[in-house]
Amino acid sequence: MDQKILFKQMIDFQKATFDNSFSAMTALQEQGEKMVSMFLEQANWLPGEGKKAIRDWTDAYNKGRLEFKNNVETHFKKVEDYFNEARS
Repeated sequence: MDQKILFKQMIDFQKATFDNSFSAMTALQEQGEKMVSMFLEQANWLPGEGKKAIRDWTDAYNKGRLEFKNNVETHFKKVEDYFNEARS
C-alpha cells in the first residue's frame, strides 16, 4: 500500500475522531450551560453583576471552543491539501 494513502487514511481517521469527540464535548457543555442558565433564573439572591459575570464566562467559553475548532479544522485542511498535492 502506498504510504501517502496510508497517511491520508490516518488523517481522515483522526479528523473523524476529533469531530466525534468535539461533538460530544459540545453536547456536554451545552447541557451544562442550560443548567447554569436555569440556576441563574432561580437565584434571586445572586446580584445582577454576578449573573452577568457568569454569562460572560459562558460566552467566553463558547467563543474559545469555536476558535479552537476553527483552528483544528484549518490545520486538518492544510494537512489534507499537502497530501492532495503530493498525490499530483
